[in-house]
Amino acid sequence: MATKTVKNVKEATVKAALTLAAEKGWNNVSLREVAKKAKIALPELHEYFDDRIDIIAAWGRQLDQQVLKETGDADLSSPARDRLFDILMARFDALNENRDGAKAILRSLRTDPKQAVIALPYLGRSMSWMLEAAGIETAGVKGALKIAGLAAVYLKSLWVWCDDDSADMAKTMAALDKNLGRAAQWAESIGAVSNKFSRGGNE
Repeated sequence: MATKTVKNVKEATVKAALTLAAEKGWNNVSLREVAKKAKIALPELHEYFDDRIDIIAAWGRQLDQQVLKETGDADLSSPARDRLFDILMARFDALNENRDGAKAILRSLRTDPKQAVIALPYLGRSMSWMLEAAGIETAGVKGALKIAGLAAVYLKSLWVWCDDDSADMAKTMAALDKNLGRAAQWAESIGAVSNKFSRGGNE
């Protein structure tokens, strides 16, 4: 029998969690059930995961890895907005692979403020990696604003994805394009205000 690696355990756990979430709703899934479905002893599950949010975080990292591998090096000659559009659409493609389970987990976060607040830092880290994949700097205060802005764009588009059952994700693409456009306008406005203050308010 092959020895279980950290990767094996985490992948089996995330797969089991998504399957159970699709079957009965994430709010109704216990850690004991996840361990049983993944064929992992409960003490072993505890060794790798602190709680259910930790499993969601591991799922997010798997999505990050998949997107980073699929998108490769960014073409910096193309507009940043186009690069982000392609990267986030790749993420939605990855979500589609476990669509029912993903929707169940996302909807549970939407109805449980406590879970949603705890999950926000993990989302920020994922969006930081998406920006890095697009060749966009994430350091400093400006970087933090970019991460927060992209997280808002992603979340707003994510709820459209949840209701978009089309094969080509046309509604999701339209929403993402629109939300990225609004974010770009917001960034330009912030930049203009910042430049004004850096000049002491003089035009």
